[in-house]
Amino acid sequence: MILTIDIGNTSTTCGLFDGDKLVLQFRRETNIHSSSDEIGVFFRNVLRENGFDWQKITKVGICSVVPAMNYSLMSACSKYLNHDPLIVQAGIKTGLKIKYSNPKEIGADLIAAAMGAVSLNLNKNTIIVDLGTATTLELLSADNEFLGGSILPGMKISIDALASGTAKLPSVEIAKPEGIYGSSTPEAIQVGLYYGTAGSIKEICYQYQKKVFKGEKPFVLGTGGFAKIFADYKLFDQIIPELVLLGVKRALELN
Repeated sequence: MILTIDIGNTSTTCGLFDGDKLVLQFRRETNIHSSSDEIGVFFRNVLRENGFDWQKITKVGICSVVPAMNYSLMSACSKYLNHDPLIVQAGIKTGLKIKYSNPKEIGADLIAAAMGAVSLNLNKNTIIVDLGTATTLELLSADNEFLGGSILPGMKISIDALASGTAKLPSVEIAKPEGIYGSSTPEAIQVGLYYGTAGSIKEICYQYQKKVFKGEKPFVLGTGGFAKIFADYKLFDQIIPELVLLGVKRALELN
């Protein structure tokens, strides 16, 4: 079995693969103060409580955008899972043709998401939209060229900015609004956030289709913690929450 780990700014998501099948997915809050022992015991406990034997894990891969977490997590994997993990970073085999001006600047999550998309064998020009702490859109050509993309403030960052930057606006739950306008301040914030995010994504995708892919409609792939909120909005051709985990798995296979 293969354990894949995606360390995000807000949460850490883990996926256990048995062959090509994702048999378990679990998460914990990303906390840079977590010790390797705390993380290692967490791994063993979750696996045991779900009926899996940690000793059957043969490989571990990590995608991290929080460098302060890397040492503790690597130590936890070595000590409690008996495997030194592969870190998705510059220099590993990706199967991508990187067109970025400075490949070392690309976030590991973007690379892993692109690798996950390639593993789906779409063979299409693709826009990957990741709605996490930040909202990112990345361009992947049908020839597996990583062209670049866009980075926007994520939905939670936007909510926090409104609450902290104003005197009277509250922090609200991130959810699909009931209507297209709010009859209360919390509802108005939810409406603005939901349709503002959707509108930004639609406009950027339109510009990419028009100016990058010469009018040819690309495949739009949604992932990240907030992607499912837009399932009924038809922003995406497909939503795959575990896309980064699939990319980490592919990195283990290539390296």
